[in-house]
Amino acid sequence: MTTLSEPQRKQHAESDTRLRVVLMLEIQDGAQQRFLDVYEQLRHQVASVRGHVSDQLCQSINDPRQWLITSEWEDQDTFLEWVDSSAHREMVKPMHGCVSDNFRSLRYAVLRETSAAGSTGTRAPIEVPPGLPRSEPAGHVGPPKAEPGPDGVVRHALTFTVKPGSEREVARILSGYASPRAKVDEHTRLHRTSLFMRGNRVVRAVEVIGSLGDALRHVAMQPEVRAVEEAINPYLEEARQLGDPQAARAFFARAALPAKQQAIASSPASARLHRHAVLYPVRTGQGQAVAELLGGYDDLATADPTGPVAASTVFQREDVVVRLVDLRVPAEADPAAALGVAGDQEAAALGKLLDLGAQGDLRSAAGLAAVLAAHAMSPITDRSSNDN
Repeated sequence: MTTLSEPQRKQHAESDTRLRVVLMLEIQDGAQQRFLDVYEQLRHQVASVRGHVSDQLCQSINDPRQWLITSEWEDQDTFLEWVDSSAHREMVKPMHGCVSDNFRSLRYAVLRETSAAGSTGTRAPIEVPPGLPRSEPAGHVGPPKAEPGPDGVVRHALTFTVKPGSEREVARILSGYASPRAKVDEHTRLHRTSLFMRGNRVVRAVEVIGSLGDALRHVAMQPEVRAVEEAINPYLEEARQLGDPQAARAFFARAALPAKQQAIASSPASARLHRHAVLYPVRTGQGQAVAELLGGYDDLATADPTGPVAASTVFQREDVVVRLVDLRVPAEADPAAALGVAGDQEAAALGKLLDLGAQGDLRSAAGLAAVLAAHAMSPITDRSSNDN
């Protein structure tokens, strides 16, 4: 986020280089809470601005009056276009009553970056890890950004693995907690949460109306949810420290399983739908291709108002691909629809991307049934906001 910045448009030889903006502020005495309230409103508005990547608000540990806002932008031109606009000037007006005249705005081109994955090259575009939205920088551990589906619902998933042998106990813990309050604020509420397991992999899919980041923060603060997360900690294959905010954010960033493809039938379902999930055995390096192939099938399948597929979301990060589908019939009654297979040509294409073993065959009814049985995820809990 950038506020109180004077427009200083200058030509730059590297206009496609990401831009880091640093705003150093001094908050007036007695205005800290008002400043925080204003920032809370502005950050959501700025997050929707074209070219915005991320921002952070920091407070000095030595002088509580000194604050720092850093923001990152896709390039200099998109930032300057926004900061020169009348919309920007109107947006930041409430901030002026909180901040003293002693502020500085600095701008830097991002030349190199080091994260857990290593460092990037000089002035080169950052390669975003597969599965992360292009708007997220490598190493980003903030709240995930997600686009609403055709029905206005934001979908996201988290996935992690537990120690082999602990699956039954983990399923018991995850199915037994009390649902958190659905309403987050006047703009955001939890819509639905579905949790599945296959082997030792857990997938939690969430549906939110409003801000995904606000919803996840709301859920994380609920005592019943915190108790569950603490209870499953000893069973995780990858240890996490929920008491350390930075470590917790890093864990949940690694666990993120973004929605890559969403398809919703235009006509409302007239009968009860069957929610089903498949964890695909993806060959190394083929995760994105699998997600795109399944997404193409779902676009066509949901266009048929009499077909078996009412809605589908394909979650993918690297080679972890999960398809969550709402069917008008039980999955066992139509394995092809449950797996996202339209015909022999599509079956052959998908089969080349998956490791189905010698017995795996997507071109026969028996083969489809066998693959579905081998890779369907077991439902643990499925809760909608009407349950709260």
